[in-house]
Amino acid sequence: MRSAEPTGPIGSSAQGRPGEVLSAPRARRGTFLSVPTTPSLPARYPAARRHRAALLASASLLVPLMTAAPAHATGAPAAPGTTPSGSPGASSSAPPADNKRPAKPPKQPPARMSTVGGELLGQPGEQVQRGPGAPALPSDISADSWIVADAESGEVLASKNAHWRLPPASTLKMLFADTVLPKFPRTKEHKVTSADLAGMGEGSSQVGIKEESTYTVHDLWLGVFLRSGNDAVHVLSAMNGGVEQTVKDMQAHADELQANDTHVVTPDGYDADGQVSSAYDLTLFARSGLQKADFREYCSTVSAQFPGEEKKGQKRDTFGILNTNRLLTGQGLPVYKGIAGVKNGSTTNAGNTFTGVAQRDGRKLLVTVMNPETKEPNEVYKETQRLFDWGFEAYGHVKPVGMLVPPQGAADKSGGGKAGGRGSGQAQAAVTNSGEGMWTAVGVTGGVLALLAAAGVVIHRRHPLPERVRRRKD
Repeated sequence: MRSAEPTGPIGSSAQGRPGEVLSAPRARRGTFLSVPTTPSLPARYPAARRHRAALLASASLLVPLMTAAPAHATGAPAAPGTTPSGSPGASSSAPPADNKRPAKPPKQPPARMSTVGGELLGQPGEQVQRGPGAPALPSDISADSWIVADAESGEVLASKNAHWRLPPASTLKMLFADTVLPKFPRTKEHKVTSADLAGMGEGSSQVGIKEESTYTVHDLWLGVFLRSGNDAVHVLSAMNGGVEQTVKDMQAHADELQANDTHVVTPDGYDADGQVSSAYDLTLFARSGLQKADFREYCSTVSAQFPGEEKKGQKRDTFGILNTNRLLTGQGLPVYKGIAGVKNGSTTNAGNTFTGVAQRDGRKLLVTVMNPETKEPNEVYKETQRLFDWGFEAYGHVKPVGMLVPPQGAADKSGGGKAGGRGSGQAQAAVTNSGEGMWTAVGVTGGVLALLAAAGVVIHRRHPLPERVRRRKD
């Protein structure tokens, strides 16, 4: 997915040539129902301001009890008969050092998986506890693994193989972003060297970064989130001390979030031997990342202008880039009303993966889908849509089957202890045994989490909205 190419794989979308400003179809406007939209381009690009090519679907999500969550996704879903890079014979999967492609994961989940978040989450197959008035789960969900969770309370409404350890593809970029994003101010500039771009996997998705050109951190994060650019990931990793150091940082952060299914090998999610995550862990990463204003801004930005190559004596051009999240842009299927991110991905081993967040009637849900077996265009998005629809309809009519746990440090401070990495055992018991009174064992009422109050951490009901917001009509 190089910046100069007019087309990309399913799940990505065409991006403009240098100097071109993307037009603004109806999909450009924000879709979160109760949140204003705002331009997301920096002031350094006057042309982009004039045309307002990038509109931010700013997400006022409550994402309690989580710290940082990385951005995980290495690319966009591929069309049937093509590779994730969009060209026959290419692959966005990273072979291990011996250049032998790692084996694809087994087709059957383990008989027992992790029970982080609740005993039911460790059992294979669909898990749901329907009450009166609850709709049946969609019958046409072919994904190997999926999860539907309340972004505010952390309750898991339903799941399938939530802890199955599978290749994550570019959804792993959520972890990367949640780990690295706080380290550099968006205005910091960096001149790219050849060493910064070394080691990218063959066929990697790229935003079009050029050596000997200077980019702001803001530019680089737009490249990561909108175009799933592995080149942008590698430059930011170089700024962070290198790929090896970044992988260590990401793994440490995953451990802190109690994402125990995750083993990080590459920062961009490119296929590598032993690199795995799970629908549960990816949802933890998204929930953590969405607490950061910059993370929310980048993952919900529909389109932007990206700087072209610097050439001596010539004015630097910009070119349009469009988010690869098709539920956000409406490329190939309707925009999902209320969508505000988060990240999609596709590699040879992972298939198509996606984590999304959406709001309806004040309710905010997170859905993660991994590797639909139905190989139709945009299938990962279609199955995500169906799970969102089910979750909003089932809200209040199902008993939770588990919960999204707080970071390890928060669990320890609250008295929950490590409990074998399961967070609060009492809270889990409330979920596993009856599904009623979720979080009551840790003193939560009215959907507002107070687990961290004793540690002196203030949890706001909503994130503050960005400054200079302005409303737009749908």
